[in-house]
Amino acid sequence: MFMTSELMQQESTKIVLTAAHVRAARGLLHWSLADLAQRSGVAVDTINKWENGKQQPRDSTREAIRKAFSEAGVIFTNGKSPGVRLEREP
Repeated sequence: MFMTSELMQQESTKIVLTAAHVRAARGLLHWSLADLAQRSGVAVDTINKWENGKQQPRDSTREAIRKAFSEAGVIFTNGKSPGVRLEREP
């Protein structure tokens, strides 16, 4: 049975999305803050404050961002040492 990256992530230990994950994933996809905001429905200012350590996001914000990246093929790995990889080319 084939599983999508999102399902695999849900079945494995839940990785708490960090600002480092977000910056790395945006870099892999060549997404600006505006690109991520548009795809996730999260305000640019909110993402920017999170990435710069000025505030922590709500769980719903983390999940909206995780979903946007997952739909683009990003897989988040190793929670103690944040990692990202692409499942497929965007």
